[in-house]
Amino acid sequence: MRQGYFITIEGGEGAGKTSAIAMLRDWLEQRGHAVTTTREPGGIRIAEEIRSIILDTSNTGMDSRTEALLYAAARRQHLVEKVIPALEAGQVVLCDRFVDSSLVYQGIARGLGLEAIREINRFAIERWMPDLTIYMDVAPEIGLARIRADREREMNRLDLEPDDFHRKVREGYRRVASQHPERIVTIDASLPQEQVYEAIRRCLNHKLPPRV
Repeated sequence: MRQGYFITIEGGEGAGKTSAIAMLRDWLEQRGHAVTTTREPGGIRIAEEIRSIILDTSNTGMDSRTEALLYAAARRQHLVEKVIPALEAGQVVLCDRFVDSSLVYQGIARGLGLEAIREINRFAIERWMPDLTIYMDVAPEIGLARIRADREREMNRLDLEPDDFHRKVREGYRRVASQHPERIVTIDASLPQEQVYEAIRRCLNHKLPPRV
């Protein structure tokens, strides 16, 4: 039985998801919440091994359906091994990407169709949808410029996609967000970092009040 609170952070490349999750973790812990942070694909050994295959820059010939199935497989193992136990223990789970990434990247940007990706992921995740999804919206040229300026970040296969692909990703996220306004909150990630963080904290302030 779910007792915790499941939050996913979504966005295109360079949106600032990783740093936002670190900020949220510290803020929520200061408010007395037990927090688990994780990422997709990855988070546990098997899923990290699948991640290395998906994002390997030498795998540019990967078929789109193969990619979609690998993401779903990694997602399933990650759920049962890490996310579900944390939620059942009453923790807040902060996850960098989840099912919306597959809907956008494979369903829309790769052209496989939303319903096909939803069907694959219904089997993978069953009823375990996020309680809240924060979509960090930023123009692709801004996000990619951030990535190129970050010398510590390793380039992956998705970073090598053409600009048109990244534009489709942004359009896809906006489309999916408009379909699920009860769950997905859009944050302007082009704003200065502290303004972005304040907007995220505002949307969580009443959903997760202090426990201290």
